[in-house]
Formats: sequence, structure tokens, C-alpha cells
Amino acid sequence: MTKFIAILIGLGALANSAIAMGERAVEVDANGDGVMTVDEVQAVYPDITAEVFAEVDTNNDGVLDDDEMIMGLEKGLVPSPSDG
Repeated sequence: MTKFIAILIGLGALANSAIAMGERAVEVDANGDGVMTVDEVQAVYPDITAEVFAEVDTNNDGVLDDDEMIMGLEKGLVPSPSDG
């Protein structure tokens, strides 16, 4: 039972992170086109290098979508919204 509760708490925290990152992504996506360029990301997170951006860009299309930003957050490559 304790493991089940821990899993539920973890899933709740993950969902909250995803919601927060989704809200933050709107702020990062300066032109509102639904994706974030390296320039848009660096305007909000100046410490993110082109190399880190490329690592977060898992489909290698040169831009980040919300899912990639969330994965970057989960991996610690992108600062949490409260940090930025």
C-alpha cells in the first residue's frame, strides 16, 4: 500500500510539472507558433547552450515542442519554471 501511495504522489508531482511547463512554454514561445527556437529558449534561459538545446530536441527538427521541453525539465536539462 505504501508503494502505491508513493507512486500516486510521484504521478501527481509529474502532472503538476507538466502543467507548469506547459504554462511556461507559452511564455518561452514568443511568437506563439507552438514551438520554441533556440533563440526563444535562450531569451528565457540564457544558460542553455546550443548543445543542450540539441540534446532536448529529441526529434532533431531544430525546434522544441511542449513534450520535448517537459522531457528536458524531467532530465534536468531545462530549469524548472520556478527557477527561471
